Amino acid sequence: MTTDAPASPQKPRSHLPWFLAWVGVGVGFALGVSVVGVFAVPLALVVSVLLVVLHHADRSALGILVGVGLLSLYVAYVQRKGPGTVTWHTSAASGADQYLDPRPWLVAGVVLVVVGIATFLWRERRGP
Repeated sequence: MTTDAPASPQKPRSHLPWFLAWVGVGVGFALGVSVVGVFAVPLALVVSVLLVVLHHADRSALGILVGVGLLSLYVAYVQRKGPGTVTWHTSAASGADQYLDPRPWLVAGVVLVVVGIATFLWRERRGP
């Protein structure tokens, strides 16, 4: 008579580390619209190819949306004094800076981050 040992329940693997790696890829691709993009886009392409080869582009690839959204939120933060011209004065100098309207950047960033994270979590709970 043989006794079968109970099968140990397999713990589901977390996709969070892969999701965070895809966030980095999204930031790299979003930097492509700036001067830094000359260096960021090729690196993002290499990392994205490695991620696809090592871990298929599944639900964790939604991190690209979050990465682009984070960069949009950063632009909104930098442009927070806008829109328009803002003058400044110190004891040694004065000047004026031109700022963009931060609201479109803020809305785009919030939408991309919320949709990316919510969709990732929803698909993570649904299982494979």
